[in-house]
Amino acid sequence: MTRTGSDPVASAGVRRDELGRSRENALVLDPFKGGASRMPFAVVLILLVVGSILFHLLSPWTFTPLASNWGMVDTTVDITLYITGAVFVAVNLFVAYAIIKYRHKKGEASKAKYEPENKRLETWLTGLTAVGVAMMLTPGLFVWAKFVDVPDDAHVVEAIGQQWHWTFRYPGEDGRFGEVDAQRISKDNPFGMDPDDPNGQDDVLVWSPEAHIPINRPVKFSLRSKDVLHDFAVAQFRVKMDLVPGMNTFLWLTPTENGRFEILCEELCGIAHHTMRGAVIVEEAEDFETWLAAQPTYAELQNAVAGDPAVGAAQYAVCAACHGQQGEGMVALNGPKLAGQSAWYLKRQILAYQNGHRGTDPNDTYGQQMAPMAATLATEAAVNNVVAYIRTFPDVAAEATVTGDEHAGRKTAAVCAYCHGADGMGNQALNAPRYAGMSDWYLVRQLENFRNGARGSHPQDYYGMQMGFMGRILQSDQTINDLVAYINTLPTPDARMSARNEER
Repeated sequence: MTRTGSDPVASAGVRRDELGRSRENALVLDPFKGGASRMPFAVVLILLVVGSILFHLLSPWTFTPLASNWGMVDTTVDITLYITGAVFVAVNLFVAYAIIKYRHKKGEASKAKYEPENKRLETWLTGLTAVGVAMMLTPGLFVWAKFVDVPDDAHVVEAIGQQWHWTFRYPGEDGRFGEVDAQRISKDNPFGMDPDDPNGQDDVLVWSPEAHIPINRPVKFSLRSKDVLHDFAVAQFRVKMDLVPGMNTFLWLTPTENGRFEILCEELCGIAHHTMRGAVIVEEAEDFETWLAAQPTYAELQNAVAGDPAVGAAQYAVCAACHGQQGEGMVALNGPKLAGQSAWYLKRQILAYQNGHRGTDPNDTYGQQMAPMAATLATEAAVNNVVAYIRTFPDVAAEATVTGDEHAGRKTAAVCAYCHGADGMGNQALNAPRYAGMSDWYLVRQLENFRNGARGSHPQDYYGMQMGFMGRILQSDQTINDLVAYINTLPTPDARMSARNEER
């Protein structure tokens, strides 16, 4: 017989522990009594350590070859890696050891001792941590001390960043830069130069993402942003620095290897951040001086003679055979519409053909046809004259020939609008040409060329390269057709003018 209120579990012969749990349940619920089940975790930790070490020793991914005097940066990174790597290995192996050594064994009644405080252990851990942190920080302090100490004989180059390209400025023979101001920046004065400052008249202005510097000579890059945060980084040089609007920052280095080194912007600066590329060309001093002498100064650009449309009319006769007498374009001869296109873009593309940056890819059949035609304009003055004449043509929208889903195309065009504008009229500051009212079949062909690499693959065609990156978002021919179909719905300048007249 059992007493009233007695424990039925106890009466069944099952004992309870001091917490009131049945002994059977305690074996299941006690997290310290599953030693065998925790062995795989210890094995995983050991394999993680071994795999990490092997990956570090055998991985093909490592630093790019050093091309400057900043080997100290590599040493600092190595020290940090060795310290953090040693801690990583020690901690994980200790955890694995503790799991194996102190796992619960059947038949043992002892339990792990819980110590909420252990001053001796805490003192050792705090001291070792402080030493490790000091060992990682100290080399960086030496690097920084050298970084801010620019050699007195350093050659100075100003790198200007903006969405999404680089330009450069070199001091002239006086060795001094002219004053600049963001408020003076305009289409005709993209560097923001002060026209009244005599020190700036001989400044060399390079409207290209490509800078040249001499080898084995200290070079200071003075950094300036025209819009948002950017970062000037060349992996082979090891040093990098942010460009902060309203501030002048800098970095310096001594290049030790000749070659072309890619500039990356390593600060998220907008939707086309990943396309903001450039290059630093390191060359012998003689080659550098020759290149620098061929670049225009601010005074020369101010005094440049504008193109003469009357002279350009005769030179355009060759172009008219394919592009039409009024630049209206001729699809049968694969000549796109030129009328209404921006002068700066027309000139850039003609020069790109002449320099071999465009029309050299074997898959760009019509670009190869255009290259010898562009070569007939023997001088830059001839190019300016032809462009000036083209700008006199009436701007009549090209006939629409491409069909697609305009609604779907509008969604894709939202990305394009960041550079080309919501109205498709282009933006010179972003190196984006007009596409509204232009030949739609030509737009389709060029988007396909950008996507397939037939255009924009030349290492010096930086803006074509940018479009190549963006063109890869167009995954199918139908996506391209939808986009161009939407572009055909954008009002052109003549349509806008007619709408204004009707409103009046």
